[in-house]
Amino acid sequence: MVAKGSGAHADGIFSDPATSNASHSLEADAMATLKIATFNINGIRARLPILLQWLEKEAPDIVCLQELKAADTAFPADDIRNAGYGVIWQGEPSWNGVAILSRDSEPLEIRRGLPGNEKDSHSRYLEAAVQGVIVGCLYLPNGNPQPGPKFEYKLDWFEHFIKHADSLFKSEHPVVLAGDYNVIPTDDDIYNTRSWLKDALLQPESRACFERLLDQGWTDALRAKFPDERIYTFWDYFRNHWKTNSGLRIDHLLLSKDLAHKLKNAGVDRWVRDLPHASDHAPTWIELKV
Repeated sequence: MVAKGSGAHADGIFSDPATSNASHSLEADAMATLKIATFNINGIRARLPILLQWLEKEAPDIVCLQELKAADTAFPADDIRNAGYGVIWQGEPSWNGVAILSRDSEPLEIRRGLPGNEKDSHSRYLEAAVQGVIVGCLYLPNGNPQPGPKFEYKLDWFEHFIKHADSLFKSEHPVVLAGDYNVIPTDDDIYNTRSWLKDALLQPESRACFERLLDQGWTDALRAKFPDERIYTFWDYFRNHWKTNSGLRIDHLLLSKDLAHKLKNAGVDRWVRDLPHASDHAPTWIELKV
């Protein structure tokens, strides 16, 4: 695999010939990582300037986007390519939509939509081979209000995803399943459960489905890196939740067995959530040793 850089560079730090070896060593360390991010953009046309600003500053190698809210013909592919990223996407007018970006290379599409779920007309799953890794980008249904048909649809979609995830894990390929899962895995992943007890994101059935994924062997990257910390990826627009850090962790990156031990770093780019007209999600990322 040819590793792409994570955006960190040692050029210019050392100018003394006596320290050139150290400089080359730092460059090698920087280039030996693969940075993969997931970002629910919540409307790519409205937030394209934010996306481009983030790409330029953080330079992730691979990006999974959700909630494009744009038809295929309205997707800003040229702007993204001009920023240095190859891209594939599956749009949908007004709702849903997913995309996979790859810095300085083109994603090789494997599938769009989940196997066995061909009747689903929503654009929620896109899978590609990207820089030596299979990447599944997903936007799992919200499921509200529950109970009702929307929650039943969420659980049915989840069942198809669990089945496909099992086949991917058993393939022993390096795989990352990244996206907005619309699941709060535990009470440590929410500021306070009281206001969310009836929400589909917090229901026992939703949590049980996520736990079944982990039982297959997948590693929840953020929780593996920060087992005891409260880390949020989403703050809704109501009740001043961003300013009070009243968040949820619903954007997840799951790693296959052979990638789990390569996890080097992880985090959330909270500064993006603080921008004017921001998405209610912040980009969530991992760095893998390659």
